[in-house]
Amino acid sequence: MMGMPKGGRLFLATCLCSFFVLVLYFQSITKPEPALKTSSRPGKSRRSPLQTLYKGDQKQLKLSAAQKSLQGRRKVLEQACLSHTKKRRVLSPEDLKHLIVDDKHGLIYCYVPKVACTNWKRVLMVLSSNGRYSDPLAIPANEAHVAGNLRTLSDFSVTEINQRLRSYLKFIFVREPFERLVSAYRNKFTRNYNTAFHKRYGTKIIRRHRANPQPEALEKGNDVSFREFIQYLVDPQTQREEPFNEHWERVHSLCHPCLIHYDVVGKYETLEPDAHAVLRLAGVEGKVQFPTSSKSTRTDGNMAARFFKHISPFYQKKLFNLYRMDFLLFNYTTPEYLRTR
Repeated sequence: MMGMPKGGRLFLATCLCSFFVLVLYFQSITKPEPALKTSSRPGKSRRSPLQTLYKGDQKQLKLSAAQKSLQGRRKVLEQACLSHTKKRRVLSPEDLKHLIVDDKHGLIYCYVPKVACTNWKRVLMVLSSNGRYSDPLAIPANEAHVAGNLRTLSDFSVTEINQRLRSYLKFIFVREPFERLVSAYRNKFTRNYNTAFHKRYGTKIIRRHRANPQPEALEKGNDVSFREFIQYLVDPQTQREEPFNEHWERVHSLCHPCLIHYDVVGKYETLEPDAHAVLRLAGVEGKVQFPTSSKSTRTDGNMAARFFKHISPFYQKKLFNLYRMDFLLFNYTTPEYLRTR
């Protein structure tokens, strides 16, 4: 090499230098990214729960039927969002008020009224209480809904919000849209104890959609019919005045599933296995159990059909168009009892 001309030595040195740069480059791109720091969540496996659900090897965990179903739902949701949404927008803090955060276990849950949200809030209160609560059912239902008992994503800064959305397990539970709607009507307008809803919404509905109402009905608002409730929902003036109440607001408007990438979409129709799968993915199935339902008169498809029997095809079609996106995004078929043609 000493006898090599100066130009040749320079060329050889350049080649060797380029070779070492290429070696370093390929080492860097094949080296796995470091795992997120998990010391703030004691007892959690270093293996991401999403890896377990979506990339897990069968030796670690055989996917249950519920988990396979969860995989399929997420794919259906992603495809529906691509097919049926065109414009994307930036979320505001107001959009994030339904997303409950458990920093201790790295969870984000978007609660939807009339889809077991009381019990999910109870479960999250147990998980985030540092031992104050141990049994979800020991927590009174009204306490589960007290603002401030659980933190929401809107409480954080933009940087903190984005960090949590990137790294936490995000889940949502949905329900057949019209069964949820009938459940909301039954709970808010046919129960004597819901006087606040009667005053707030019932009086307005009766004043606007009942011919010649009695003075007592205008004062109390406690005898709203299902037909009047539907007329109120499809009336364009309703949403011009104010947003829907959360109990009958569409799920896609509460939780923004085409803007927020939910890892798990659970369903009310398969509540218990789906809830168990979520707790297993979160690594907390030994710490808390999801409460089983004791309701004997749960609103189902047969009950919804009885309520819709007296709704005209004109209003059925308008209502279906109003809730159409929830049917599409969460893969619910058009109810057989609807007469929209």
